[in-house]
Amino acid sequence: MKALGSPWWAWTWPPLAWLILLLAFVFENAGPVIALAGITLLGTVFTAVYHAEVIAHRLGEPFGTLVLALAVTIIETALIVSVMIAAPADKAGLARDTVFAAVMLVCNGIVGFCLLLGGTRHREQGFQLQGASAALAVLTALTFLALILPNYAAAELGSAYSTPQLVFAGVVSLVLYGAFLFVQTVRHRDFFLPVKIEDEEKHESPPSGVAAVSSACLLFVCLLGIVGLAKVLTPTVEFAVAQLVMPKAVVGVIIAALVLLPEALAASRAARLNRLQTSLNLALGSALATIGLTIPAVAAVSIVLGQRLQLGLDTKDQGLLAVTLILSVITLGTGRTTVLQGIVHLVMFAAFMFFVVNP
Repeated sequence: MKALGSPWWAWTWPPLAWLILLLAFVFENAGPVIALAGITLLGTVFTAVYHAEVIAHRLGEPFGTLVLALAVTIIETALIVSVMIAAPADKAGLARDTVFAAVMLVCNGIVGFCLLLGGTRHREQGFQLQGASAALAVLTALTFLALILPNYAAAELGSAYSTPQLVFAGVVSLVLYGAFLFVQTVRHRDFFLPVKIEDEEKHESPPSGVAAVSSACLLFVCLLGIVGLAKVLTPTVEFAVAQLVMPKAVVGVIIAALVLLPEALAASRAARLNRLQTSLNLALGSALATIGLTIPAVAAVSIVLGQRLQLGLDTKDQGLLAVTLILSVITLGTGRTTVLQGIVHLVMFAAFMFFVVNP
């Protein structure tokens, strides 16, 4: 990581993303433009990770990881809301599918890969047990309120909340996430600080204030570009899913995977450098932000549009979510991890993906 300057590609991809967006607007649904949008999306994701890491290095823990977690969640929320506004009647379950996919991708996919990668390279890694426990407690409450309780709160509406219930769920989600942020950044910040730092970057000086501000601006440009490019690619994804005769929930998984790519890369790199606490801050913080911010936003859009918002999961997905949360409490319940915990989470992630494609 450079403190005084950035590599050329860190400045090139953000404007290129906007150029491709302009071309997509002019040449709508053109095959070459769609292909360029996919390539540019990946390049912009890598660039966003770079700039997020510059900011994280400048701010330190846990503020650095919080920046990326919030940024990724804002991307996801903006994308879901834009798709809902464009076709509200057809997207009643998109928020549920995307949020559930994000939670499973984070808690099983990203966490599992980080534990496996870190355990393979360092045998055993440590983290702050209090911080992980606090995050999992809030995550359990949020997932219950957002994805399970709607099935039982208003039986006549099926898997949806009534309007007063939706307002209550949105407000409570914000309260829970706000309380977690207060604990993470103010009250018990030490719960989320690394146990120890033993990697090749520990002696590297933080970037200058100018470099950090530049990266913050470019990160913002990157994230907006990612939202736009993902929006451009969404119809193609939906068409491909329909052509392959796959369930609509696959679209939610792909959207979640696209927007979580920056975080997955950053978390994996931290685990490889023996900074598991940073990986968990990124992963669990993102899962919390996904529900705590996305649900209130889509609830507000649903109420304004007068469209029913389907939130409740079916029985199979409720089971997968419950097992994931229980396993997370067990595997992260000692403050030390090995490759075994990583393999367990990755197997659960494989089960989730299998049943998404073959329900």
